[in-house]
Amino acid sequence: MISIKGISLRRGQQQLLKDASLTIHSGQKVGVIGRNGTGKTSLFKLLMGELHADEGELDIPSDLRKAQMLQETASTTRNAIDYVIDGDFRFREVEKALKEAELADDHDLVANLHGEFDLLDGWNVQNRAKKLLSGLGFAVSDFQRQVIEFSGGWRIRLNLAQALMTPSDLLLLDEPTNHLDLEATLWLQQWLLRYKGSLLLISHDRSFIDVIVDHIVCFENKALFLTKGNYSSFERQKAERLAQQQAEYEKQQARKKEIENFVRRFRAKATKARQAQSRLKELNRMVDIAPAHVDSPFYFNFFEPEKCPASLVACEEIVFGYESPLVKNFSINIRGDSRIGLLGANGQGKSTLLKVLAGKLPLLGGEINRSDHLRLGYFAQHQVDELDGAATPIQLIRRLEEIASEQEIRNFLGGFDFRGDRVTETVAHFSGGEKTRLALALVVWQKPNLLLMDEPTNHLDLEMCHSLEMGLQGFGGALILVSHDRHLMGNVIDEFLLLKDGKLDYFEGNLDDYEKALLSGAEIESKKLEANPEKLNKRELRQLAADRRHELKPLRDRVKRLEREMEKLQIAMNEVEARLADTMLYSDEKKGELNSALFDQAKIAADLQQLEGEWLEKSSELEGLE
Repeated sequence: MISIKGISLRRGQQQLLKDASLTIHSGQKVGVIGRNGTGKTSLFKLLMGELHADEGELDIPSDLRKAQMLQETASTTRNAIDYVIDGDFRFREVEKALKEAELADDHDLVANLHGEFDLLDGWNVQNRAKKLLSGLGFAVSDFQRQVIEFSGGWRIRLNLAQALMTPSDLLLLDEPTNHLDLEATLWLQQWLLRYKGSLLLISHDRSFIDVIVDHIVCFENKALFLTKGNYSSFERQKAERLAQQQAEYEKQQARKKEIENFVRRFRAKATKARQAQSRLKELNRMVDIAPAHVDSPFYFNFFEPEKCPASLVACEEIVFGYESPLVKNFSINIRGDSRIGLLGANGQGKSTLLKVLAGKLPLLGGEINRSDHLRLGYFAQHQVDELDGAATPIQLIRRLEEIASEQEIRNFLGGFDFRGDRVTETVAHFSGGEKTRLALALVVWQKPNLLLMDEPTNHLDLEMCHSLEMGLQGFGGALILVSHDRHLMGNVIDEFLLLKDGKLDYFEGNLDDYEKALLSGAEIESKKLEANPEKLNKRELRQLAADRRHELKPLRDRVKRLEREMEKLQIAMNEVEARLADTMLYSDEKKGELNSALFDQAKIAADLQQLEGEWLEKSSELEGLE
């Protein structure tokens, strides 16, 4: 059990927690929610011992094993699989001690260490690491690649794999799905459901949270509030409390009308009857929880497109990719009311297709015809990094439309929670979440009739994700979306395209159908791995290890002999150099003794060089075979 009593915590001038208390029991899976900047990550640092409270008590059992997902990865030449295995630090300690004991021929210690090796499931460590890497989307060819060869997002995946590899009683995960595709997100979801320890999870992905957690900790008014149930349950409980407040009634009614109008719009189209029925079910739930977000600092609407023709973009037999095609001969007509979600694993071409449609990447073949009235809004993660750090939010809006008044811009930015002096501060001082909100604001300001959005919810908190969802539901133009956020996809998308193995085609079904297909495929792959004839039991593995040690003994003994001989020669060299340091040796009467010493020095140096060369060769050979 972890107990927090009367904790107060400051970061700089900001008071994050004041007299806050919380109890986490063994095995609980807890979703940690709160607006960006309220202290969620600081709570994790407190539990890991990286921060200390200004007041109060933190009681954590001394033998509690803790693991966390690091947000930054050091540039290292370790290969991916070794980096992941490093997460099991006790295994690494025993592995090192075992090698040293074998070199020292300490048979008793070797036997004891093999016992601990068994308890650590050391014989299966490579298999466990490979499963983690495969589940998180790494190809087999990636296992031996150096960490420094991977991009930032893939390095974060390595950090996640390393955290899952660490034996733990308490696991802390801060936005683990930010750099995952839907396939990897579903795999992680299943892994966490099987996790036996206590879990604290920060995530903006409400579908992910809903499936996994059984409690919610909410940061509110510098205090911590624990409620039983998942995030949807928390929303309902909060809604019931707020619904009793008459002052919020009118806002709730307005929100109801927004949702009803949205459903009515799609209900009228026979071609979308299935989607409309799905939305009606969602409406019933959303109406109930609408008051839970009346105090959200975010509220914005997409501008109604000035013109939205029946056909915005027509793709004819297009071929796209980079040096080689990812997809060939694909045709599609993007209508003014199209709402398309792109499905498929990372690397299949989802982001590439958006770049092609946005005109950021040339075609390899085929033709794209764009309407003269097309007004494009394109959001991609790299745009967040490319924001002018020296500019302010107001300046960035003015670059898009010079004639807009400052008050008009301030009112607009207020819907994205940029208020007061924040609108005149330079972007360089903004957090990742603030930059993402600003990039979204710039897209909305351009009044698009076609939105291309690539993972727009990364770095956003749950309140902003909800506001974005409401804005997209009311958007009057076309939308093509890439997102691992199933809740967002399910509520704003009507049809899906699946990219797989170089093919792009419509997916018949909804997200539930796709999830079932993915989980079924993952189960088949897991069974294949379990049925692998190369997988041996512990007795067979121990016998193989013993045979291997026997085979390597002559080589290991040769390395030891070389080391002893080198040590003797080094002692002799030290003695000769001590003689040569004596100034009396250079007198005329000791000329013969000097020549003898110089001869000895040259002879020893030559012998040492020869032995060192052989030692280096044999040591490298041994290391490669172990």
